[in-house]
Amino acid sequence: MTKLYINGIEVEIEQGASLLEAAQQLGIEIPTLCFHPGLSAYGACRLCVVELGDGRLVSACTYPAQEGLRVRTHSPRVRRARRMLIELLLSICPSSKRLQDLAAEHQVERVRFAVRDERCILCGLCVRMCAEQMMAHAIGFVNRGYRRRITTPFDLRSDACRRCGGCLYICPVCEVRCQGVGAPSAVCGSCTPPAPTCPPVYEDLACYMGATGECGTCVRGPRTPDSHSPTVAGRREKV
Repeated sequence: MTKLYINGIEVEIEQGASLLEAAQQLGIEIPTLCFHPGLSAYGACRLCVVELGDGRLVSACTYPAQEGLRVRTHSPRVRRARRMLIELLLSICPSSKRLQDLAAEHQVERVRFAVRDERCILCGLCVRMCAEQMMAHAIGFVNRGYRRRITTPFDLRSDACRRCGGCLYICPVCEVRCQGVGAPSAVCGSCTPPAPTCPPVYEDLACYMGATGECGTCVRGPRTPDSHSPTVAGRREKV
């Protein structure tokens, strides 16, 4: 067994397990788009980024748990990184309901990058599903950089494809946002909650419920000029 500390909480997990699995064992939710428990870890979306004791940011789904390691899953630096990643993903695929929900959850209100609307975030879930679960290897990645995409070999109809639909089933961005494909902006924002009133003394986790301001049980006040910073007005109450 490997012993480590996540948000100051001691946890023991089997050797070889990832930081994401260790956090899930404690009931700590870490957002991710490219991870699936039935597939190999890939680390493409980077949303599961966490902060190590030495200040490094690593993807929790691919980084192995190590003896004595100290990890912060919701530090201010981690939250800023996740918001930036959500912005980048929205610029690629603003039509995704899943991404819009993540934007609302993490209070992302704008996209500061050119919107491409490619409707694929290259998470690789469909490729791994086809290869590892369906044993077909009918699709894969081609090209590099901004030209990278997923297709069949030589862009021809693949005889290995059984039309099982597994690639569509596991795709995190196939579900269209509520406003449809012709939405007026890259970020919907209709589901974004007001800024939480958690006292600033809680840096990472406000209580056993989860990250500061994300548990949904505290009184929420009006949004402040910096919508990413919790206000100090009001008091914590159960609703």
